[in-house]
Amino acid sequence: MNKGTHFNGQPMYGQLLNLLDRSKILRFSRESGGERYVKHFDAWQHLVIMLYAVIKRFDSLREITDSMFPEARKLAHLGINLMPRRSTLSDANSRRKECVFEAVYRDLYATYRDELSSDSRRKQVPEWLKRLQIIDSTTITLFSNLIFKGAGRNPKTGKKKGGIKVHANIHANEGVPSDIRFTSAATNDSFMLRPSNYACGDIVALDRAYIDYAKFEELTRREVIYVTKMKKNLVFDTVSDTMYMHPEGLMECRVQHVIFHKHVKDGEDIEHHARIITYVDIKNGKARLVSLLTNDMNMEVEDIVGIYRKRWEIELFMRSIPL
Repeated sequence: MNKGTHFNGQPMYGQLLNLLDRSKILRFSRESGGERYVKHFDAWQHLVIMLYAVIKRFDSLREITDSMFPEARKLAHLGINLMPRRSTLSDANSRRKECVFEAVYRDLYATYRDELSSDSRRKQVPEWLKRLQIIDSTTITLFSNLIFKGAGRNPKTGKKKGGIKVHANIHANEGVPSDIRFTSAATNDSFMLRPSNYACGDIVALDRAYIDYAKFEELTRREVIYVTKMKKNLVFDTVSDTMYMHPEGLMECRVQHVIFHKHVKDGEDIEHHARIITYVDIKNGKARLVSLLTNDMNMEVEDIVGIYRKRWEIELFMRSIPL
């Protein structure tokens, strides 16, 4: 009989846990002090139970313990030898640092990222896809604005709800985040746009909430390409303006070379050169003009448009998160 741990007869959750390295998880926890004064409920058991809670979409510690106690005899193969009580789970959540689980995720990502990447030898994908990263955020609305500061304007009736904002960065050909950050819902999206996280030749696709001239200029100096959507109220000087037409006399696209100026108090003023590409987007039989902003001056218009359209992949990922 085959005694391998990866086989169809094993419970699905057990197969999922086979991807984790228990010794690494315990090492990450020890390095951050997570195993100090721990007798039984170590980081491995903590992670296994919290993953179970996420899969089952539980909202409270009571739901977790009430669900797992009847199944206690069936959980030994997962490495859970003692069912924790609510107080034990609560203490572990407050005592064990979140950096333990961050280290586990980053180790998993580094281990399996090559398997997640699309195979360009089998699929005809553009060259820029391998360099493309996408960033975006989504808000998890919570009950109180006292604990988590709310986002947006105050409503005319009622109180503004607080929440948590999830910021994510994914590689376009992988489909899972390479970096995730949590902030209050009121945190501006540009928090996630950190030029130091990108290397020369990278391409970043983002929406207009991330527009920041200082960061855009730093990306340009690092030779990192960005593509975003234009805001209507941006002020700029036009260096050149070229309109491309179809043989039928309709506009194909418009390409503008522009300069943005920003005064910096007690610092050097910013002068950022960029290109605005306006094209006709047809959706559901209706045509509309879309203007994109990029610091790349040489890439074909079709590639710039393709890069921004690829940004919608992270929108699909965000919608798949069970919030």
